[in-house]
Formats: sequence, structure tokens, C-alpha cells
Amino acid sequence: MHCSTRLFYHHNITPTKPLLAHCSASPPNPNSKPNSNPNPIFRRDFTSSSLLLLLVNNPCPLRAETTSDNAACADPSPTKQVFLDISIDGEPIGRIIVGLYGDAVPGGAARFSEIVSGSRGVSYRRKEFVKIMPNYVQHGGLRSYGVDAELAQRTGGNSAAAAVGGLVSEWEKQQKEECRGTKNVARSVGIIVRDPLKPPPKMKLVARKGKLEMDEEEMGKDPNGTEFVITSRDSPELDESVLVVGRVVQGMDVVERMGQVKTVQENSTSPYFRVAKLIGDKRAVVAERGFNRPYSKVVVTNCGLIG
Repeated sequence: MHCSTRLFYHHNITPTKPLLAHCSASPPNPNSKPNSNPNPIFRRDFTSSSLLLLLVNNPCPLRAETTSDNAACADPSPTKQVFLDISIDGEPIGRIIVGLYGDAVPGGAARFSEIVSGSRGVSYRRKEFVKIMPNYVQHGGLRSYGVDAELAQRTGGNSAAAAVGGLVSEWEKQQKEECRGTKNVARSVGIIVRDPLKPPPKMKLVARKGKLEMDEEEMGKDPNGTEFVITSRDSPELDESVLVVGRVVQGMDVVERMGQVKTVQENSTSPYFRVAKLIGDKRAVVAERGFNRPYSKVVVTNCGLIG
């Protein structure tokens, strides 16, 4: 950026002793000749009650333009596309087309496309979005144990936990990428693979074979790898829980319309709720599930592969 305008900030007092502040960390040499290099420097002239800031042409090499953390983070190329037809209270509002990153996150992309296509006998079809947030919308996924077991077999695991474990591994790899900044940027589609707010296990006394033993009681349930989110804006708050598997290539107007649905007011800042959540009170879990839930039924009426 070249700036030929000289800016002066003063307090009606003429500066007397100039002080050169160069880009280098070393102090200026008073015996050196004035710098004839047109490269930028900032020159400050001080007195006891005044400040003169003079900006000279050309930028300082150490003040080169910075790029955002996501500038070098190119999106992977989608390897396949799927569609989601959406309705609100039975009224169709349009279609969302998602491009999946089959090369970058093969496990996550395969899991999402399998459910969308219904190739294993289960599908997102006729299932609801359960949370509408300012930055994203969240689908409730599938709750059936049989569904999870079947999908686990497809990924080579013996249980739903094994299948979700593979998604968590991909999430960990995604977090370690050199690309800094938000992973869940606007238009992203991701699978919820973990709950960073899950309370730690509580110790409890149980009877086994006539003896009392201490055992851990899990507080809440881990995600089963079928819930997903679609972001309308950058959502760094999702980076600790969501594996990005694709992006919306068409239909963001549909996502925006979903985001306008009225929802149940959130009350997570209440001290009573926070204490109940901390100690693992089940009533807090039930209440939390209701926060930001849409009053209208936002449903995937149809879904499948494209091409």
C-alpha cells in the first residue's frame, strides 16, 4: 500500500528532536545519514507534550500485508454430490446439494452418503432438524441401535463405537492440518463426532457378585456419528465437535430460510442450569435438548445421491 499523504498529530507545539523508528529491532545510529530508501518507515517526533506521526512512502518489509488464517486453506475438491429436499411444516422450500470430500475424509464422506442414499436400509428421509442456531442448523440424525450397528459393520467395526471411533480419528487428523483457522466455515457440512461439553464420569458404588465396588457412571451419551450440521456462517464453536465432510454447492438460500424459523429460547447462562449441568443432573440434559429447538417441523422429505 503506497501512501503519499503526511499525517500530523500535534498539540500546538513544534516538535524539536526527531526520533527514527526503523523496522529493524536495533536502535538507530545517530551518526548515520538520513535514509534515502523510499521504503516505508514510521518517524515519530516527540516533545514532552506532543507527538508527531509522519508516514513516509512505501511499506516496511516487516509490515507486509497479512493474510487471514484461512487464506491458504483451499477447500478439498468434492468427489460426489448428494441432495437433501427440505420442508417446513409440510411446505417444500427447496433442495440443498452437498459436495462430499471423499478423498480428504473418506470415512466421513462414506458414512454421510450411505445414510443419504439409504443403501443400508436407513436414511435421513422424514427425519427432523432439531436445532436452529444463528450460524448453523443441526439435524437430529438417527437414534436406532440397529442402524448404528449396521453402519459399523460397513466401516469394518464390530460396534457403533468402532464406527464413530474412525470418524473421531479423521477429526483429529483434520485438526492437526497445517491450515490454521476455522474448519467449519460458511457452507460447510459436517458430522458431529464428539461432545466437548460432556461432564466427566461420576464414581458410584455398585454391587457385583455379592461385593460392593466403585465404578464410573457415564454422564450423557456420546454422538453416534449420524447427526450433522450445515453452517450459514463461519462457526469456530463447532471445530471441537464436528468433522467437516463436505460443503453446500447449491441451495444456501434454503439453509438461510431454515435459519429464520422461530426457536425455543436458550437459557444456558442461568446459574441454576450451569450447576445442574456440572453435576450431571438429568433434568439439565433434558432442558438443554429443548434449547434452540424449532417450533416448526423442519424435515428432510427426500434425499439421495446425484449422478
